[in-house]
Amino acid sequence: MGEVYRATDSKLGREVAIKVLPEAFAQDAERMARFTREAQVLASLNHPNIAAIYGVEERVLVMELVEGPTLADRIAQGPLPLEEALPIAKQMAEGLEAAHEKGIVHRDLKPANIKLTAEGKVKVLDFGLAKVAEPVATPLDLANSPTVPKHGTQAGMIMGTAAYMSPEQASGKGADRRADIWSFGVVLWEMLTGRALFEGETVSHTLADVLRCEIDFKELPAGTPPAIRDLLRRCLDRDVKSRLQAIGEARIAIDKYLAHPVDEPPPARPTAALPWAIASAVLAVVAAVALWGPWRATRPVEPLPLVRLSVDLGPDAMTGLHLTAIISPDGRRLVFPARGPDGKQQLATRLLDQAQATLLPGTENGSDPFFSPDSQWVGFFADRKLKKISVQGGAPLSLCDAPYENGASWGEDGTIIVAPSNLSFLSRVPVGGGTPQPLTRLGKGEVTHRWPQILPGGQAILFTASPNDVAFVSASVQAISLKSGVTKTVVAGGHFGRYLPENGTRGYLVYQHRGVLFGVSFDPVRLEVQGETVPLLEDVGLGQFDYSAGPSGHGTFVYLAAKGAAQTRPVVWLDSSGKMQPLIATPGFYVNPRFSPDGRRLSLVMRTSNGSDFYVYELERETMTRLTVAEQKSASVWTPDGKHIAFQSPGSDFGISWIRSDGSGEPQRLLAAQHTMVPWSFTPDGRHLAYFESGPETRDDIWTVSLDTSDPEHPKAGKPELFLRTPADEVTPMFSPDGRWIAYESDESGIEEIYVRPFPGGQAGKWQISTGGGLFPIWSNNGRELFYETPDNHIMVVDYRVNGDSFVPGKPRFWSEKQIFRGSLSNLALAPDGKRFAVFPTPEDTGPGKGSVHVTFLLNFLDELRRQIPSR
Repeated sequence: MGEVYRATDSKLGREVAIKVLPEAFAQDAERMARFTREAQVLASLNHPNIAAIYGVEERVLVMELVEGPTLADRIAQGPLPLEEALPIAKQMAEGLEAAHEKGIVHRDLKPANIKLTAEGKVKVLDFGLAKVAEPVATPLDLANSPTVPKHGTQAGMIMGTAAYMSPEQASGKGADRRADIWSFGVVLWEMLTGRALFEGETVSHTLADVLRCEIDFKELPAGTPPAIRDLLRRCLDRDVKSRLQAIGEARIAIDKYLAHPVDEPPPARPTAALPWAIASAVLAVVAAVALWGPWRATRPVEPLPLVRLSVDLGPDAMTGLHLTAIISPDGRRLVFPARGPDGKQQLATRLLDQAQATLLPGTENGSDPFFSPDSQWVGFFADRKLKKISVQGGAPLSLCDAPYENGASWGEDGTIIVAPSNLSFLSRVPVGGGTPQPLTRLGKGEVTHRWPQILPGGQAILFTASPNDVAFVSASVQAISLKSGVTKTVVAGGHFGRYLPENGTRGYLVYQHRGVLFGVSFDPVRLEVQGETVPLLEDVGLGQFDYSAGPSGHGTFVYLAAKGAAQTRPVVWLDSSGKMQPLIATPGFYVNPRFSPDGRRLSLVMRTSNGSDFYVYELERETMTRLTVAEQKSASVWTPDGKHIAFQSPGSDFGISWIRSDGSGEPQRLLAAQHTMVPWSFTPDGRHLAYFESGPETRDDIWTVSLDTSDPEHPKAGKPELFLRTPADEVTPMFSPDGRWIAYESDESGIEEIYVRPFPGGQAGKWQISTGGGLFPIWSNNGRELFYETPDNHIMVVDYRVNGDSFVPGKPRFWSEKQIFRGSLSNLALAPDGKRFAVFPTPEDTGPGKGSVHVTFLLNFLDELRRQIPSR
């Protein structure tokens, strides 16, 4: 095919392999065009056992660089023992299966095209390239003897490598995925015996052997188990109709043997005497239950008592902002956030029968993971994207933009339902990625749909609908039928609903309300709860739980207790050198910090299980004063004189309210609305307030309203005026210190960037400030600097000047190299002197050794639901 070089992709900063095609190849325009089309199809393959194609340019293929020897190199050292050969064969089968499902056939599977990495990963190379390969005259090298004709791949043309091609290929007939199954059998034979199955003096002799030579299965090692001998017989059947029809069957056969080798006694119930139990006694018990499932599955299902276990996830485990640990549908694996070598958050995976967790490279900043139905993939949110990655590792794939982590669910048909933004509806995304397509519509009084779950069968979706995006006391669990499009309320006054199936027509719904987990019988067809609702647990963190039916049918519930959930975060000072100092020591789950104009006080919203309240912290006295009680709010802004605070109205009333900053007096309604209004900044004279409002048609738009504050205890708002409306989202409008400009955030380019427009008259000009993404613009009082946050949570600063009616921004630069903790709302506040920020530190800056992350396992949870919840 050409020459292969190790290279560096200078744009993405990664090492790659580039394959330079022969000159004669490029001179054939039709062939080059067909090759380009094939490469584009092959680039769609994304599997940990397939070496990826990144791109194709003139005469050059850009491919994944795979380190390590080939399988041919390993076989040259002698036969592979069964315990080494079968895991390799299984990974080969998994790669072939993924390609076959997309209609792609390898056509040239052989040991030289299989790489073995130092981590034990198998990578199949040159997938599908035999379809367009040039012939190479090397008849004496029977293991590398391409016999592909120059004029294509139609029936009647011999393709492949002689020693490994199928009989139908050798006879010039058309080849489909069953040709790969034959080659798979030939390669497995060679691994076990250490020698090629077919090896003649010439290519012609080898092809003749492929077509008619009897295969003597007695040549296999004496210890080859009957199940593997039978698999080889089925793979090496010359009759394509009798041959194994799907490579997935080979994977299943190998899986079954590896799980229960015939020369070992049947698995009994494991005990704490397992080899790894010394390292982690509690984990041993959990693993024992996981392994207990297959044995139990062969016996009648009997109710078992509830078993509660506390499991330490390890010294590097971290608490997730919304969700910490998830368990795979097959009940064998956990995924949770953990500190990587550089201190950054990554996702880690841990099999329940193993004591150690493994980091998944490429999941940096990953959060809120969710499993595919087959337990082989993990979806997650990172860097304002929705991504997926194989549990075996490999390169992650970005699926769509998702600025906020509000939940996703992976359906059996490959569709993913996601809540891609904070104030939005649910959307569908193909498993291969693409533009999200709206699924639900916000109802009256609703500002967000989130935390979806696709019900079994894929005909309906459970989700949470809420009039507030921070607290969920007034939220409801709803369901939408995909067939009719009708949405109905399942539970009023609940959130994070999850269906736990018992059988095809019956199951249970569990959900949370005011910190309590409730359960009720649920009909997944009628989408209705039935019977009495029962409180189940009182110590589950908000949305901090997951469930797996597992193989046993008794169910495993995993959760993070509220006291261990991400319910507290410190507030610290950060200067431009990256130095941090404590600012607020009082524990709390804070969002949206704002300094008073004189810098002596800091307002925050504290989220609790009962809602969210406003607090004001006095820096000198180190005291915290609550301004409101048991209401639902998420944003606030100080008036220029520091005497009052405007805030988002509570509950489903929407609008904007006004309250004294010293805590006296009652809140006053400033503006009423049908949709969510979020106040964000005042002009320096306090006569105008800028806010953004969500609408059903154009999403978030920016408005301003004039204020009469002659009686500051009863301010009067004028008629709201639209400042900016486009099909994109425009949010977080900030007035400049002189009141002439508004900086804001918009996703009009496809990602959030910071822009500046003049005020009033926002259409008179527009200047883009950020590059590569920007959030939360903040002006310095010095009239020369504009700050913003990057998508990866660094603070940037841009110098600017004003030339008449023109705004002249400089080049963005890092204000500090220090990364701060992300948040669904604003997570930073600039002190009035412009020299320090109040921020939330990242977990690594709070330091390890703050205590391990423990999750609670409730084994036999489905049996417990049967006992507690009355049957219909």
